[in-house]
Amino acid sequence: MKRLDDFRLKFGAREYVPIMIGGMGVDISTADLSLVAARLGGIGHISDAMVPTVSDRRYDTKYVRDKQKLYKFNVANMDKSAVQFDLAVLAEATETHVRRTMERKQGDGLIFINCMEKLTMNGPKDTLRVRLRSALDAGIDGITLAAGLHLGSFALIEDHPRFRDAKLGIIVSSLRALQLFLRKSARTNRLPDYVVVEGPLAGGHLGFGMDWAQYDLATIVAEIRDWLREQELDIPLIAAGGVFTGSDAVAHIDNGAAAVQVATRFTVTRECGLPDDVKQHYFTAEEEEIEVNQISPTGYPMRMLKSSPSIGSGIRPNCEAYGYLLDANGGCAYIDAYNREVALHPDEKKLKVMDKTCLCTHMRNFDCWTCGQYTYRLKDTSVREPDGNYRLLDAEHVFRDYQFSTDGRIALPTGESA
Repeated sequence: MKRLDDFRLKFGAREYVPIMIGGMGVDISTADLSLVAARLGGIGHISDAMVPTVSDRRYDTKYVRDKQKLYKFNVANMDKSAVQFDLAVLAEATETHVRRTMERKQGDGLIFINCMEKLTMNGPKDTLRVRLRSALDAGIDGITLAAGLHLGSFALIEDHPRFRDAKLGIIVSSLRALQLFLRKSARTNRLPDYVVVEGPLAGGHLGFGMDWAQYDLATIVAEIRDWLREQELDIPLIAAGGVFTGSDAVAHIDNGAAAVQVATRFTVTRECGLPDDVKQHYFTAEEEEIEVNQISPTGYPMRMLKSSPSIGSGIRPNCEAYGYLLDANGGCAYIDAYNREVALHPDEKKLKVMDKTCLCTHMRNFDCWTCGQYTYRLKDTSVREPDGNYRLLDAEHVFRDYQFSTDGRIALPTGESA
């Protein structure tokens, strides 16, 4: 019986355990979680989503406080175009998070950073360039380009001394998206080192419309696999979204993937950045509590638990402190929705905004409970304690279970099998 450990992900002459832990923001994929994957010979991710906020929490910086103080005059203003990120501060925050993580790295694995194009930050090109280059400056092993087509991202770093040294990859959900990226990046004469193929069962933002259920990860992987062979391109494919067991992973490798990216099962580990009480919500979730909605201001559908406190919350836009989703003109779909509700209910003290959410504030507060489609199965991966709570897992336990399990089995923390 095949195990995931029977295979290796190859980057040139180097080989790695074919397990990549996905980059869950904001600080859900913590440095601690990524370090476990690297120590065990796989690949871990940190995320650069709202990295000044993460730096404040982890390294006692004061970036958010200082930005809020600087733009306090604009809080009541509907126009947020004046709210800009200090690029030097953004670079410092990114370098702090990456460098502190890399200094602690042990083992033969790798640590990547997940970089979201949809974090437009009222300066899409400039802020993206700073985030990418600062991560390379600070020694990150690789960058995964996420949440967008990233058609110009390679060009932003092609003159960086580590452009051909660091591993660079992109997340796509279709062959067409990959073709567009390769076409636009061709002039840099640099192919991605890997492609994460993310299917419709993934957590958080999806690269599909609300017709996501009509798509299938294995089919998309096979289509991209066949096209790459036709083009004689040797780029490892990493299957992601709905890979819940080691046997699921082996099936994708048999289908042409070189590795898998997994995340959902790591949300209930001790190393994950979610608060422990939120982890219990994930454990107890039922299938009917998981939905794909359109409340994200990014325009992408997003999978989350229906009980997320962010749904329907009508808080004032907190762009002066955060503002990570402001477009180049200082606009955000949540600001529009909020202002509409204010106009409709001028005397209401507690507004409800159902169609969009202030993603920056709620992700910062861990109130937007994004999740994978199989989150309802997490209760089958642990044991329930006498107090009614499920036992949190060690990330190494989950990693090893993916690596060595067979027959769709899941190893419980007691050593029993489910």
